[in-house]
Amino acid sequence: MPVDKRQTRNRPETLTRRREILDAAVEIFGSKGFASGTLGDIAEQVGMTHAGILHHFGSKDQLLLEVLKHRDASDVAHLDDQHIPDGMPLFRHLVRTAFLNAQRAGIVQAYAVLSAESVTDDHPGREFFERRYRTLRAEVAHAFAVVCAERGVTAPHRIADASAAILAVMDGLQVQWLLEPDALDLGTASEFAIEVIVAAVLDPRPSPLA
Repeated sequence: MPVDKRQTRNRPETLTRRREILDAAVEIFGSKGFASGTLGDIAEQVGMTHAGILHHFGSKDQLLLEVLKHRDASDVAHLDDQHIPDGMPLFRHLVRTAFLNAQRAGIVQAYAVLSAESVTDDHPGREFFERRYRTLRAEVAHAFAVVCAERGVTAPHRIADASAAILAVMDGLQVQWLLEPDALDLGTASEFAIEVIVAAVLDPRPSPLA
């Protein structure tokens, strides 16, 4: 009787092996980048052959996409519905994520390297990051709209700018922290920036730079 390929693919030992490959890919892509990190490097890390990696993921490009999905899934793994919340809880979630990231330098490094590389021509992760930032900006903007409606803030200004700024400051602080971990506290610096940006939308005041 032929074996169901889906059952074979989803056996516990196969899922465990795939997770080992993903973890190794996070480390290799984070330290060497996508272009310089090879499937051979990853295979050596997990005691497999190049062909063995291809058996599980098909191609290096596909492995990269699975690494990126794996990274995003880890951000919401602790949430009940595996999805980021809305309204003020979303901003609290972003702060918690920053503190969590301070405990997982490897995956943060991989994200920083791959997101920066994705702006280059024909990078296989470009579409993923374009879609990811587009989705996150929309989710943060919607959270702002919800909070403004709850608090009676009418005609809130610069929600789009604030949404992009929150994502930018979180990613930028991660780069500074990766370069010099002892120079800043990733969690508290991110919390400060998020609080300031949220306050600027909910309680707009004249610019101190004017």
